[in-house]
Amino acid sequence: MNLREKRIAFLGAGSMAEAIIAGMTAKQIVPADRIIATNHSNKERLTELENKYSIRTSQSKKEVVSQSDIIILAMKPKDIQPAITEIKQYLSESKIVVSLLAGISTRYMEQLIGLRNAVVRVMPNTSAMIGQSATTITAGRYATISTVGLIKQLMTSIGTTTLIEEEQMDAYTALAGSAPAFYYYMVEAMEQFVEEQGLHKETAKPLIAQTIKGVAEMLATTSDSPATLREKITSPGGTTEAGLKTLAQHEFQQAVIACLEQTTKRSKELREVFEK
Repeated sequence: MNLREKRIAFLGAGSMAEAIIAGMTAKQIVPADRIIATNHSNKERLTELENKYSIRTSQSKKEVVSQSDIIILAMKPKDIQPAITEIKQYLSESKIVVSLLAGISTRYMEQLIGLRNAVVRVMPNTSAMIGQSATTITAGRYATISTVGLIKQLMTSIGTTTLIEEEQMDAYTALAGSAPAFYYYMVEAMEQFVEEQGLHKETAKPLIAQTIKGVAEMLATTSDSPATLREKITSPGGTTEAGLKTLAQHEFQQAVIACLEQTTKRSKELREVFEK
C-alpha cells in the first residue's frame, strides 16, 4: 500500500490531530491536499488548520468520511458513541479506522461500527508536537499486517512507534502516554531547587533539558542497563551517592512504581466508563 495515495480524514481537530497533520505534511508522508479535517462546530479552528498546513477542511461528516481511505478518530473519548453513530452510514469496509482515543478498545469500536473495518488503535504522547512521540500501536481483529504497517508508517511522522498487544495498552499508557507529565513533575522540583539556591532559571533550564536528553540518548544507544549506567557515575562517598541515598530514604523507586500502577488502574477504569 502506498500511503501517499491514501486520503486521510481527521474527525476532531485538537492538538494531537494537529501534531500528526504537522508531521505528515512536514515529512511529506501524505500530500497536504489529501488530508481533510472536521470537528463538531468550531469552524474557526478548521480555518486555522487549513491556512497553516494547506489541508482541506469541511464541516460535512458525509463529505469527510466518504472521500477518505483512513479515518482518524481524534475527538474526546466520551464522544465516541455519537461520533460513530453519525458516520457509520458512510463507512465502507475498505476504510481503515484509526483511534487516538484513550481508554477505548478496538473491540468496542468494532462493535459500534458493526462492519468488518480494520481498526487500529494508537497512543501517541504530547511530545508528538515536536515530532518526538513514543507511540504505541495495537490492531483490531480485522486489521491485516499490511494495514498495521501502513499506520505505523503514518505515525512515524511524529516519532517512534512500537507494536503491542491490546491487553498491554493500559500499562503502556502509563509508561509512554502519561509519563511525560511525570518527568515534567520532577523537573518542576528541580526548578524549585534552582529558585531556593538563588540560581538563574535561564541558565539552569537548558542544563536540565540537556541532561535529560543525554540520559535518554544513553538509554537508547548503549547496551548497559539503567543500573549499570547509574553505578558508573556513582563514586563511593561522593555527591551522587549522597543524592541517591536521599532518594532511597524517601522511597523514590516505590513511589514511581506506585504512580505507574495507579495510572494503569485508572486507564482500565476509564475504559469501563467509556464503554458502558
